[in-house]
Amino acid sequence: MDLTDEQWTILKPLIPKPYRRSDGRGRPWQDVRSVLNGILWILRTGAPWHDLPDRYPSYQTCHRRFQHWVRTGVWERVLRALAKDLKERGGLDLSECFIDGTFVVAKKGGAVWERPSGARARNSWPWQTVLVFLSPVTSRVLPLTRSGSSTVT
Repeated sequence: MDLTDEQWTILKPLIPKPYRRSDGRGRPWQDVRSVLNGILWILRTGAPWHDLPDRYPSYQTCHRRFQHWVRTGVWERVLRALAKDLKERGGLDLSECFIDGTFVVAKKGGAVWERPSGARARNSWPWQTVLVFLSPVTSRVLPLTRSGSSTVT
């Protein structure tokens, strides 16, 4: 499921115009909307980047643009706008959500959570889930979307 036209009209102003070199060299940038749809597909499915379907730009392009947008703060603005749109349409109700913490490694005497050791832990879905909830972006967005009851206000 790709972005609707209504969602795209909300997000388009948040994404900066692609950079073009003054000498005109280099490849032209891929369509921003298709790259964003590819990134959202990866985040929604949890699939590895190299499994991105052919209907989207190359996974390298999507991954590189995602990293750039995270570094420059564009991704935070996109997530905030999507969360706001979802809440306004009545599709966001965090009172019915939960976080499963059964995979978190407890360390005796450790005040700070540490990444589990081992190669499997780095690529596992639990690690990716933890990264989302430890993200500074999420910690700022979730308080804005919390609801005291099952009705969205």
